[in-house]
Amino acid sequence: MQVATGKSILNGIAIGPLRIHKRAEMKISMTSALTPEKELARFKEARLKAQEQLGKLYEKALEKVGEDNAAIFEIHQMLLDDVDYTDAVKNVIETQNATAEYAVTATGDSFAAAFAALEDAYMRARSVDIKDISHRVVNVLLGSGDAQMPDGQPAILVADDLTPSETVQLDRSKILGFITRHGSSNSHTAILARTMNIPALVGVDFDESWDGRLAVLDGYNSRVYIEPTAGLLSAMEEKRKGHLKQEALLQGLKRKPNVTLDGREIKVYANTGNVEDVGLALQNDAQGIGLFRSEFLYLDSEDYPTEDQQFAIYKRVVETMAGKKVIIRTLDIGADKQADYFNLDKEENPALGYRAIRICLTRRDVFKQQLRAILRASAFGTVSIMFPMVISVREVRDAKEILEECRAELQAEGAAMGRVEVGIMVETPAAVMIADELAEEVEFFSLGTNDLTQYTLAIDRQNPKLDTFYDPHHPAVLRMIRQTVEAGHRHNCWVGICGELGADQTLTETFLRMGLDELSVSPAAVLPLRKLIRSLDLGQEAKKTFE
Repeated sequence: MQVATGKSILNGIAIGPLRIHKRAEMKISMTSALTPEKELARFKEARLKAQEQLGKLYEKALEKVGEDNAAIFEIHQMLLDDVDYTDAVKNVIETQNATAEYAVTATGDSFAAAFAALEDAYMRARSVDIKDISHRVVNVLLGSGDAQMPDGQPAILVADDLTPSETVQLDRSKILGFITRHGSSNSHTAILARTMNIPALVGVDFDESWDGRLAVLDGYNSRVYIEPTAGLLSAMEEKRKGHLKQEALLQGLKRKPNVTLDGREIKVYANTGNVEDVGLALQNDAQGIGLFRSEFLYLDSEDYPTEDQQFAIYKRVVETMAGKKVIIRTLDIGADKQADYFNLDKEENPALGYRAIRICLTRRDVFKQQLRAILRASAFGTVSIMFPMVISVREVRDAKEILEECRAELQAEGAAMGRVEVGIMVETPAAVMIADELAEEVEFFSLGTNDLTQYTLAIDRQNPKLDTFYDPHHPAVLRMIRQTVEAGHRHNCWVGICGELGADQTLTETFLRMGLDELSVSPAAVLPLRKLIRSLDLGQEAKKTFE
């Protein structure tokens, strides 16, 4: 058995033969018997034809991946009108007396290399988009059609790379999954694969001998097993059955509203700890991101992430969610989440110390960089901002004042922005006690039940010796949740839960009877929770099981 590793862009299991896909080699001549004027005319005609093809591909993508994800092909059409790109092609034709196809290939390679050399991961991933449009124009010039995907029996496709146009044209009934040597989880190809629900690995170093051999693609562990042992194959078959069962549940619930039997609609969102989790949220048909933990950007960095670095990540998440709400929690660092470059002092009681909103309000430069990045990303979808660890109205007003300062700066710079909903995490007893006053300042509450339980019970949830004393179902905790919901609703403020209790199905009916509007849970918990919600009847008078 041979094992290779890569980077997963979608969890899932694929079992079947490997099939290596090779693009047909294009024979491109540099010199032409025609004049530069005629080669320029050929290029112009081919470019227009390529844009026409992309228009048809956009229509096809609409059906498969929806309007927002299909927009990549509109972007490709615009790239073909880019002045720098077209001028570069013209320059090669005129100065080197080159054929149109040679000029397009040379320009595409040059531009793609320039993007690939950039530090920003999102911009590096645009390299494949340049290659895609260039290949398309060259195919038109040479009279070739789009690269044909393999047909025949279902297989795991193996290729050096796949372009967005190739990916969206994959026959899902023939492709069990795909493996590429190049590519990244930031690419449009990766986004399309997630949306199309195709298990995939990128960055896998394969060889030609794989062709036709039986393999297991394990997206959960980012591995591919070539000619697996009988024991591993059996275990993976069982894992795959569980995955397919989840898929069947997804298909049964997909695009159906989360409505109880008596007609009450509940939002079910997903908590995400990093960018890769966003794909899982889509895979499980979450209605939005109820908690995007932005601190991973800081914890995974050796220095403060810049505004542009943050913007690229937020923009990618917002675009991937295709119009669904994305609630970004501002920096929640400190306590058990430490980054050396913050130079935070050692504290006797870090859970009660210098953390979250307290850091942001006293390090305005760090806070403003993040808020500016989020505001810029809001131009690309539906974005909400959530401030953590709030204990006073003053904190909320100060945070909103800084937010408006950032908005004014960006407006003066001509930056595009969308409307941003503002909310807070309710995770301290202080916030619960003044929830009426806080609700007048914000548009939503999200209950962080992990910390709320810790602070209410005066129990360190990181201490294993206290596990027998830690009771998230404690009446005091449940009454605080109810009190928060009632206060929020009195002031037209919607209320959700993003802590672990949100996925506790023994409390789901209790929470809905309290009046909670939204539950945000791990991506894997979304479908089972939706199924339960659709089976409940809340028509009776509320049962106060929390008292």
